[in-house]
Amino acid sequence: MDVVFTRTGERRYGLTITAPGAPPRGMDPAPGYDDHIPHDLVHYIVEAELKLSAGLYGRAAKGGGSFLLLGDVPGRRERSRKQRRLKKREAHLREKDHAGSADMARSEHLAAVCDLAWRRRRLSRGERPPWVTEPEISEEDRPAVERVLARLDEVAPLWNALDVGGSLAFTWPSAHPVR
Repeated sequence: MDVVFTRTGERRYGLTITAPGAPPRGMDPAPGYDDHIPHDLVHYIVEAELKLSAGLYGRAAKGGGSFLLLGDVPGRRERSRKQRRLKKREAHLREKDHAGSADMARSEHLAAVCDLAWRRRRLSRGERPPWVTEPEISEEDRPAVERVLARLDEVAPLWNALDVGGSLAFTWPSAHPVR
């Protein structure tokens, strides 16, 4: 499965997921734009770096996920049918994840922690206000967070350097951009 993050405007980005034998899916615009690194790209790096196979992108690779169909799907009925199949598949994968690995919850938690920790380390400007605290990182999560932060240090400058229309592409489950 290929995952492509594209800067689609001055303060916009989209993402496209293409899997063999499946229509392209994604979002444009996608939520959580940021000049330094968008939220969905942080999520991708967390899941790929930590091999969370039942998170957002792992589910998309298995035919689920919350990404919408993109492009032309002939006929309104066929589009609706495909979208219903995606929702049904996602419900099955969600149920399976809740009963097992809980990768999605771990992905959400670590994406939030890593996003905040990376910004605190790399982007802090001067003195922080007293009400802004460092993210709580458990000893259990610390090695995973450090791995993700190192990868974000590599990927963020690549994203930041993109012009409108530029893209970063990944092949799931690799956390290294395709050159």
